[in-house]
Amino acid sequence: MITCVVHYTIDPRQIEAFERFAREWIRLVGAHGGVHHGYFLPAEGASDRAEALFSFPSLAAYEQYRTRFGSDPEFIAADRIRDESGCVLRYERTFMRPLLPD
Repeated sequence: MITCVVHYTIDPRQIEAFERFAREWIRLVGAHGGVHHGYFLPAEGASDRAEALFSFPSLAAYEQYRTRFGSDPEFIAADRIRDESGCVLRYERTFMRPLLPD
């Protein structure tokens, strides 16, 4: 299993748009073979940081999912929310492997 951790810098004035964007990606990850562990939005402290975690069975399965970017109309529509609202100022992805209880 591989887990993608996405660190976002968001525009706190666009939190509602970010939530719409996030809900679409939760749905899309689940519909295309992954398990979304949720988005984590500001509550206390920094108001411009958010995180997302989702997993795929393997890096190859994640790469298969990524082939839809830029061509699948649903993926394009989800990214349009981000692009048109400006809710995401910056993001970076890190891939991690979970250590789970035996």
